[in-house]
Amino acid sequence: MKVDVTREGAVVRVRLNRPEKANALDVAMLDSLASELEALARDESARVVVLGATGRSFCAGADVDELARLDASTAGAFVGRIHRACEALRRLPVPAVARLHGAVIGAGLELAAACDLRVAAEGTRFAMPEVRLGIPSVVEAALLPRLMGSGRAAWLVLTGEAIDARRACEWGLVEEVCAPDNLDERLSALEQALLSGDPKALAVQKKLLQLWDEAPLSACVAESIERFASCYPSNWLSSWTGKR
Repeated sequence: MKVDVTREGAVVRVRLNRPEKANALDVAMLDSLASELEALARDESARVVVLGATGRSFCAGADVDELARLDASTAGAFVGRIHRACEALRRLPVPAVARLHGAVIGAGLELAAACDLRVAAEGTRFAMPEVRLGIPSVVEAALLPRLMGSGRAAWLVLTGEAIDARRACEWGLVEEVCAPDNLDERLSALEQALLSGDPKALAVQKKLLQLWDEAPLSACVAESIERFASCYPSNWLSSWTGKR
């Protein structure tokens, strides 16, 4: 299988599993990833989804052999598959966390950007080299200015140069960097922090975070008020206040 899915209680681990190709994304892998994520969106037992990968790298981007076979009539459908997988991550009703190591390149970086939080091992390299291949960075590369700011996103997509994990953290592309041997320990701590939240409140908060990226302030405030009211009555809140 090019995509593995395992469970540890309410935490679902989705792994890209094509290590012989540095987890480069081909059509079959993208379709499988999107289908698995779309199924998880309907799984009420899932509370956190962690996207990682087997082998030495998270993802080397789109499979270059696949890209070489594209033409003007088929290129749009291929990047549409990348968008479908990224959109499935963004539409999960639970937090999605990217576990990053090795190389995070091109479409692989777009998958990471589509997650809600990102933790990287020291030594991880990030790059958007598409312009060096004669094509622009597209689809969820549009998330990069929201994460990093327009200038830093421009640096990545215009130069094609790689940055390391420390710089990625300084620039806001990842939230935490740790030693490779501590990566799973840090992920476990983050998972527990997320599991401590109320499931309904987390789902609402995720939607609001995305709205705050996309909508005018007035619309964000209005929607926030409506969403806040929708969380009542809260059994957890009633129980907590009753103990005071």
